[in-house]
Amino acid sequence: MKELRFRIILIAGAIALCLYLLYPTYKDYRNNKEVTAQLEGLQQSIKKGNPSLTNAQIKDIIASKKDSILTNNPDYRSAREKRMKLGLDLQGGMYLVMEVNTAKLLEKLAKDPDAQFKQILKVSEAESKDSDENVVSILARKMKQQGIRMSRYFGSIREDDAAITSKLLQQESDAVTRAIEIISNRVNQYGVSEPSIQKQGSRRIIIELPGIAREEEAKRLLQGSALLEFKLVKDADFAIPIMNQIDQALAGKTGKDSASAKKDVASKTDTTKKDQKLTAEQFAKEHPFFAVARLLDPQGRIADAYVKESDKSKINAFLENPEVKKVVPDNIEFIYDQRPEQDPSGEKYYRMYMVNREASLTGGVIVDAQSNIDPSTSAPVVNMQMNTEGARDWAQITGSNINKRCAIVLDGVVYSAPNIIGKIPSGNSQITGSANLEEAKLLEIVLKAGALPAPIDILEQRTVGPSLGQDSISKGLNSTWIGYVIVALFMIFYYKKAGTYASFALMITILLLIGVLAGFGATLTLPGIAGIILTMGIAVDANVIIYERIREELATGKTVKAAIDSGFKLSFAPIFDSNITSFFTGLILYQFGSGPIQGFALTLMIGLVTSLFAQLVVVRVIFDFMVAKGFKINVG
Repeated sequence: MKELRFRIILIAGAIALCLYLLYPTYKDYRNNKEVTAQLEGLQQSIKKGNPSLTNAQIKDIIASKKDSILTNNPDYRSAREKRMKLGLDLQGGMYLVMEVNTAKLLEKLAKDPDAQFKQILKVSEAESKDSDENVVSILARKMKQQGIRMSRYFGSIREDDAAITSKLLQQESDAVTRAIEIISNRVNQYGVSEPSIQKQGSRRIIIELPGIAREEEAKRLLQGSALLEFKLVKDADFAIPIMNQIDQALAGKTGKDSASAKKDVASKTDTTKKDQKLTAEQFAKEHPFFAVARLLDPQGRIADAYVKESDKSKINAFLENPEVKKVVPDNIEFIYDQRPEQDPSGEKYYRMYMVNREASLTGGVIVDAQSNIDPSTSAPVVNMQMNTEGARDWAQITGSNINKRCAIVLDGVVYSAPNIIGKIPSGNSQITGSANLEEAKLLEIVLKAGALPAPIDILEQRTVGPSLGQDSISKGLNSTWIGYVIVALFMIFYYKKAGTYASFALMITILLLIGVLAGFGATLTLPGIAGIILTMGIAVDANVIIYERIREELATGKTVKAAIDSGFKLSFAPIFDSNITSFFTGLILYQFGSGPIQGFALTLMIGLVTSLFAQLVVVRVIFDFMVAKGFKINVG
């Protein structure tokens, strides 16, 4: 038995790990049932109190209430974030194919577009819809055919057609990238869980929004103009006393004036000896605000704070507290960085700023922005140009706020908060401090994103209702267990006791497969369920090869132990060859497929690996254990 110990521990460890990874999914399922039970009586009470509401409106109210409960409760939210994700076909939601209108972009970029240009552009746009060629290339070709230089409408007189065409193609690509950035930001702000936003081809964007069923609301969200603002960040001398007053209001300690609060700045953070002696629970009770909003600089030189991703909803709830609203001035607001920072343990933190509610300047004044490497310092920089009106306002803003920070805010989140070094009279500004060129490029895209770069047309739109998604889940699960029962009964009938071992190993295969999917955060789709069902057939195929080989070895007069050893040894090569071939097929499907095809391919590849483990390790351990204990083994 000693020789089996390591393999038994390995199997037990793999099963335990998969159960651990699947527990959040089970917990989220229980939480949903619990919340649904709590809201059962709500529908009748809403109907009674508002008889004019339709059933659809009442369902929307209940769904919103349910989402609010599941999102704001930390335990519910934690399980929801770690659960196995469901695709659009299983969860319901919206699927859209959108396209950046390149023709409108070119018309916007053209200088003095006349009737001739508009006619050529119209023909080029129509032709592009019936071919894979982009509008820019078709426009360049048609203008060349008519003997018109591209510099007539784009670029400078010194540039040739090829250089101008290349620049226009780059601007088209940047426009799509900017559109994706704006849409992603809005979707994240809207609170859609597990969205998928992907670029397809040169100018198309595929968007999947699970859980969204309100079509008009989603379209307004995706097609509206973006809002770029420049907002001054509040100094620590102003911001920290207000944060202290928020902390006091939440802790039930009110009555101190602002001068006293400013004097006691240090005592309200965790920098004092007294607070350092407090336990985390005591500190959270005495300083509820600072327990979740940790000051970046405890010495109080800047008022930025770090907030855990899981605590953002708690901060928002604090700021909605009536007592807090009394101490917070109407002219300020708290906003977060667009991207979180991650500590060594993997915890994500968002930087929180206190800024003026009123924007000092909006993005409509920006003419251009370019990211580059500063030749003198080799550091990434972003050069920003404004129009005449913007340059005049910018000169006044920068001149009045030297050594203060200005947050660059797009759709309510901060992309950068550079320090104003001096007055900028010309409107041409250089923004430094980006970690790398990619970050500088992102800032360039944001600065250009005062509005969507060009109109975005919806080419295809599908809505999957929650009931249809639930129906897909039910049918998929039914297909899975029916398939398992049929395969298991055949194996038990044909291979007797050995078939029972194969059926047990098949259960392990499915458990490991689903556990791996959950662990890697993969999304389960209807084609993914098809991949699981196919995996069951592939898994028992290995057992058939092994058992038939064992039968042949027993027929030659070998002992059971020798026949089992030979059966597994001689079967390994053909089993491995067939599985590796299938694995590479799945890899090709995953690499070149999209959406549902990728879901099927991923499930198939993981299933091949887990089935090999189950059939070659789990089944072999069972056989070796039975032989060691002297039990009779029947392979049919």
